Amino acid sequence: MSDTTPAAYDDLLDRVGRLANVSHASDLLSWDQQVMMPEAGTPARSRQLSALSAIRHDLLTDDDLGRLLDDLEAADLDDEQRAVVREVRREQERAVRVPTALVERISAASSEALTAWREAREEDDFGAFAPHLTELLDLKRRYAEHVDPNRDPYAVLFEEYEPCLPFDHAADVLTSLREAVVPLVEGIRGSDATLATDAFAGTFAADRQESLVREALDDLGYPWERGRLDVAPHPFSTGTTYDARITTRYDERDPIGALLSTIHEFGHATYTLGLPDDAYGTPLGEARDLSIHESQSRLWENHVGRSRAFWERFLPRVVEAFPGVGDPSVREAYEAVSAVDPSNLIRVEADELTYHLHIALRFEIERALIRGDLDVAEVPAVWNDKMASYLGVRPETDAGGCLQDVHWSHGSFGYFPTYSLGSVIAAQLFDAAKAEIEGLDERIRAGEFDPLHDWLTEEIHRHGKRFETNELVRRATGEDVSADAFVDYATEKYGELYELEA
Repeated sequence: MSDTTPAAYDDLLDRVGRLANVSHASDLLSWDQQVMMPEAGTPARSRQLSALSAIRHDLLTDDDLGRLLDDLEAADLDDEQRAVVREVRREQERAVRVPTALVERISAASSEALTAWREAREEDDFGAFAPHLTELLDLKRRYAEHVDPNRDPYAVLFEEYEPCLPFDHAADVLTSLREAVVPLVEGIRGSDATLATDAFAGTFAADRQESLVREALDDLGYPWERGRLDVAPHPFSTGTTYDARITTRYDERDPIGALLSTIHEFGHATYTLGLPDDAYGTPLGEARDLSIHESQSRLWENHVGRSRAFWERFLPRVVEAFPGVGDPSVREAYEAVSAVDPSNLIRVEADELTYHLHIALRFEIERALIRGDLDVAEVPAVWNDKMASYLGVRPETDAGGCLQDVHWSHGSFGYFPTYSLGSVIAAQLFDAAKAEIEGLDERIRAGEFDPLHDWLTEEIHRHGKRFETNELVRRATGEDVSADAFVDYATEKYGELYELEA
């Protein structure tokens, strides 16, 4: 920072700090609703969250904040200060176009929809959730129209989660990814290779699974003094650099699902915890949006947690935790966690390849919903048809189909593409890390995760929002955001596993 900071900039930081604290309080209430809150607490919680969203919106759209930003455009600022002004300006310009009453209603409707979604999924009753989905779609269309009535509303909503990567660039990356994954999955379907998919067959008590995933978090270096592990219907993480919390879920038939899910959420948490403490409450202390956030979780889950090197270290822990699992070899464990299963219905349990077909399905459906090309009542049938087309399997229930994800109950339309974008960025980052960290596989095998963590902190975490998405990736890897590294990685890995011709 400059030695002579303009008074207007100090005023800006004070205002932005209040915005951040309101946001973090709202996030904590949302965490509580999904993890701890009694079932009957929704009416009060929806009002609390609505009030906080209105307070934040009013702070963000205050005329004095706009004048401060105008004054600072011409001020003598250093690069970091200009980045702060840029990020606040982007959000402020968007917010002033949206009425506070609409922001309040979206927050309240989302809180109500979350409870409705949870109950609808438990009862396998899409009809009970449909009115809430219809309302949220209407509200978010109105939101997008206020932001920019002349643009594709879905592209406008996508920018809520990835404001720095142009939608056309993102769509091109997603198209390249789909065009590579589909024939690779078809080749795997036709392969004669037999992988050890039953290496972890059996029944595994949830308490033992929890002990195992806590051990994994210890191994990876999760600082418990700044976090916690809980159970949620849909795993997620949330928090700040001082308090980054993880949730997971346990299936007694699948101990590896909880392990990989926890490692995934660790990736999110370690990014949040890697943000600079001294920038808390400013854009320099915030993550660079969801594509980068997802790159951290997918890197740790897939490039570490599904690697042979990781299983050479961790397999003895699994065998010790679950004596009934037998004595699988490292190769068998590696095959079990890497195997492609197009018949799997659940996105969060999907393998690295078909995962992206799950994302493509959701991306296409929610874009059609927002554009008004698809009616809510048609969602279950269209979902099932796309599952049959892309993955060769048709859900027997809506709970295992269109009700499985929590995102639409949050009104998070435009979120899903960031999962695939995060995966391709993860491959780019891991390639760059391997090139710069000598013997990275050997270090993972030895349980030495600090070099990778330190590299990611240096290249990604510590910058907060100083750089926009593509520049951040280019600085770390020398390349623009692209699907190429992921395609090369997947082709090599699955070509070897399934004995596919090059």
